[in-house]
Amino acid sequence: PLLRAVIMGPPGSGKGTISARIIKHFGVKHLSSGDLLRDNMQKKTEVGILAKSYIDQGQLIPDHIMTQLMLNEIKGLDQYNWLLDGFPRTVAQAEALDKECHIDTVIDLDVPFETIKCRLTARWIHPASGRVYNLEFSPPKVQGIDDITGEPLVQRDDDKPETVSKRLQAYDAQTKPVLEYYRKKGLLKSFSGTETNKIWPHIYAFLQTKLPDVSQKDATNPR
Repeated sequence: PLLRAVIMGPPGSGKGTISARIIKHFGVKHLSSGDLLRDNMQKKTEVGILAKSYIDQGQLIPDHIMTQLMLNEIKGLDQYNWLLDGFPRTVAQAEALDKECHIDTVIDLDVPFETIKCRLTARWIHPASGRVYNLEFSPPKVQGIDDITGEPLVQRDDDKPETVSKRLQAYDAQTKPVLEYYRKKGLLKSFSGTETNKIWPHIYAFLQTKLPDVSQKDATNPR
């Protein structure tokens, strides 16, 4: 049977990194609601134009639009193992998904909000080049100054402490019920920790009980 998985976690929890590793090792198709939205907005599809009108007003995209967008994509993946990322975000979306397909497992990255706040607010960028510094892992040589040009670094609005707090609160309010929904169904697997590299081996071991590691197979007989 094919694997139908969902990954959940607050912004800054390492979801992108973990998803990339799952794709590499287990060869699953990764369907990210954010990527799909950006793609549709760029191509100016009907759904894309509609979604953009909500985003421009600072509103959440309604459930039925997100559901329609994601379910259309999922239909094309019925031959593959897949991992959904960023969907479902609400219980209504989770219920709509259940009508279409049976979810096997929900991977929840349970990273403390304090850790995420430190992680995100530590990020500073040099706007002209896009160089990213992290005050914890890769700080600039001189605080607040780009190593190469000597120009001042800025913090993206998204990474400012008050914005990060708001994003985390919104995630909490919106997504707690979804986690609860899957917990009641016995599908939720929570992985707790403060470092992606320490959480990953546990997720890897868990997924190995469901899928073979394809990255090793590729290594022994390169295509």
